[in-house]
Amino acid sequence: MKKISVILALTGLVCFSCEDFLDEVPKNQLSAEQNFTLPAHAYNAVNSLYRNGAPQLFDGGVYFGAEAIIGNYMSGFFDNEYKGQEVHVQHAQQLTLNGNNLNGFLGGIWDDLYRGISRANNAIKYIPTTPDLTDAERNKLLAEAKFFRAYAYFYLVRMFGEVPVVTEPYESPTDLYAARNSIKEVYNLIEEDLKFAVNEGGLAETSMANNGSRITKGAAATLLADVYLTMSGYPLREDRYADAAAMAESVINSGAYSLTQHDRAGGNVVLENSAYNKLRKGDASANEYVLYHEYAVGISDNAYPQWSYPVSMAQHVAYALTNGAYQPVRAFLLGYDSAKDLRAQEKQYFHTTLTLGDGKVVTFEPSPYMWHDDNAIFETASSGKDVVMYSYSDVLLIAAEAKARSQGVSAVTADYLAQVRGRAYWKEDMAQIRNGLASLSTEAFVEEVWKERYRELVFEFSLWFDMIRTRKYPETSASKPGEITFVELVGHANNWNKVFEEKHLLFPIPEAERQRNPSLGAQNPGY
Repeated sequence: MKKISVILALTGLVCFSCEDFLDEVPKNQLSAEQNFTLPAHAYNAVNSLYRNGAPQLFDGGVYFGAEAIIGNYMSGFFDNEYKGQEVHVQHAQQLTLNGNNLNGFLGGIWDDLYRGISRANNAIKYIPTTPDLTDAERNKLLAEAKFFRAYAYFYLVRMFGEVPVVTEPYESPTDLYAARNSIKEVYNLIEEDLKFAVNEGGLAETSMANNGSRITKGAAATLLADVYLTMSGYPLREDRYADAAAMAESVINSGAYSLTQHDRAGGNVVLENSAYNKLRKGDASANEYVLYHEYAVGISDNAYPQWSYPVSMAQHVAYALTNGAYQPVRAFLLGYDSAKDLRAQEKQYFHTTLTLGDGKVVTFEPSPYMWHDDNAIFETASSGKDVVMYSYSDVLLIAAEAKARSQGVSAVTADYLAQVRGRAYWKEDMAQIRNGLASLSTEAFVEEVWKERYRELVFEFSLWFDMIRTRKYPETSASKPGEITFVELVGHANNWNKVFEEKHLLFPIPEAERQRNPSLGAQNPGY
């Protein structure tokens, strides 16, 4: 910003009093106070949160994948064909990461999340005093801003552990040097923000797709349910299972959501119109997507279809380049029963073949069919399909685990899990599935929930977070496909034969952040 005195010296045309000079309004930047003088300013501030902070982690490029995938690379169950140049993949798989060699990638995540937090803080501070907003508008906008602040902190605390809790906008240089807060303090703010969003925000009690793609009460309750479930596991190990169950069941009982069902003909599933293919071919599912990241062709294109084929297939599609940026390794696929589980069938969750125009069939390594977009792949090389971040399946599985932990296994908990499993095990009788689950002990039942989380939520990138909250490694077997055994995570080797250590339960703090902000203190243990 140029000083007014310099402008006056150059022009010599206008004279101001000293008071006028001190009160002069900046011309090339807006202060926060100036930017919240109309209702539109408050709406714009909140609208920006849909594309900043945690939602940014689901964006990506054809080479490196989305930032949100880093945990699943760490698990050792997923690969990226461009890992030769995308070193974050190699370091995650080989467990050789540290604050220096992944400074750029982890620093990008850190920056994205704190940028979102900063914008949310700005909105939360100034929306209450923005003129001409109704009380209902203020509460709803505050609820959305607090939702996104909580969402960003939820990623930060699970990835980095103790991080600075910043609740005010960055308005002076001293605001940049915040010390790290305890994990419990981070969760306290997350819980406080989400309880406001659920209980006081006046958010719509419908699905996001039926609410103009804006945050709903169900989305806030789902995130809070996941937070409570995570708090109940490591490292806090607080017993918040009853709270997690209550939040998840509030979403279930709202009636706003349901699982998409298969089309059937003559008692058989029409594979092209299975529930999974319906979700793939549609945009944001009004009944099943609780929270999603919105895309639009020409405004913000979706890169995921490029990850639905390996590099070798680019010659057959409209895109100039494809990349298997999220290819499941064989050990991961062994977690599915290839005979019983529809998700494991060709062109359901994954695919390995493409029929060319001349009838020739080309084959490739298993890749995500759920991201295949016919129009983008074969015609336009542009996709505007939305990407799910929380599905109704996740809600059912959170409810099943949390309610079993807090109240024991019952017909209700069995039904929650059976809804997800029964849709996948399309040839089995639902009543038999439900009855079999209801007869299990709590520990055995919870492990069945973990198995379905592993299989069902593969495209929501939750596997690594499940591994660190349970401290369990899902071990599969070539001799027993479909069986998963949960063993201790620390001390176990991943599929690249690298052994998990205690330090790997957190990511290192990016070294550039520690240099810029000495108040961050020591690096995470072991790095």
